[in-house]
Amino acid sequence: MMDTLPPGAWLPIVFAGLMALSMLLYAVLDGFDLGVGILLRRMPDEPSRDRMIASIGPFWDANETWLVLGVGLLLTAFPLAHGVILTALYIPVVLMLAGLIVRGVAFEFRVKAPPTQKPRWDIAFQAGSVLAAFSQGWMLGLYIQGLPDPGWVSLGFAMLTGIFVVAGYALVGAVWLVWRTEGALQKQAIAWARTCLWLTAAGVVVVSAATPLASPRILERWFALPEILGLAPIPIATAGLFLVAMLTLRHMPRVDHRLDWVPFAAVVGIFVLCFQGLAYSFWPYVVPDRLTIFQAASPPESLLIILFGALAVLPFILGYTIFVWRIFGGKATDLRYY
Repeated sequence: MMDTLPPGAWLPIVFAGLMALSMLLYAVLDGFDLGVGILLRRMPDEPSRDRMIASIGPFWDANETWLVLGVGLLLTAFPLAHGVILTALYIPVVLMLAGLIVRGVAFEFRVKAPPTQKPRWDIAFQAGSVLAAFSQGWMLGLYIQGLPDPGWVSLGFAMLTGIFVVAGYALVGAVWLVWRTEGALQKQAIAWARTCLWLTAAGVVVVSAATPLASPRILERWFALPEILGLAPIPIATAGLFLVAMLTLRHMPRVDHRLDWVPFAAVVGIFVLCFQGLAYSFWPYVVPDRLTIFQAASPPESLLIILFGALAVLPFILGYTIFVWRIFGGKATDLRYY
């Protein structure tokens, strides 16, 4: 942590906050529709798959807007960091974009395709979802290690993180289906959620153990006094939310459906706390242990102009997201194009 902040430091801090918020909202919101895609072909009958797709139909396209906003803020507000990060993560970024393109095409074609062709688009939608999720985990694994030079150890850890992120997205997708569906599909989603909960917990433990080992600075921040007192509530609250999700899923399905939303809320809380832990660990660096947000930021005059643009766009994205959630709340119904 820097002892004194440079003049105009509030602008990089504001943009770091906006970028972090965008990435968090993307991970949560696009996470559940990626998760539904990951789980899609685990359901054998086509009507249930149709209902799974219908549950994310009104949301999935808008959810990806947060990724565009986050990357756009990184490019314009922190151009030095953008160059370093995108260069180090070039391969997983390309694979992620390929996965997002494939799943987008598959979604649109699947809805309008004749029944005999739907299984092909199911494969494409699931493959694109898995590829996008795995690539994001790959990027996270490399970022946690400080964007190291290519090596078998760093690559192996990144691959492991990719698997855990796929499990985490499958978990949030499963609890989304618990909330938004009923009947046989909901029962199957409960079973998926119970399995993915343990895989995600293992991923949180592994990533949490590796993060301080990747940087002496993070190790000191985690375990030195009084810093450890500020960090302690995060793992405690995370464990509590895992317990809430586990106990709630154990007593489902319920006839009245009143608590169907609880596992989803608990998993979203876990995502938020994990993100908070990473932010606590890496602050104020945007490139781990190399570039702080103050060193990588654009000139204050440029940031001020960009801020006006961001503040003009952000309410529209938030408003549209809230509007869609209000209009398409409740249990999923059939998705049709007229």
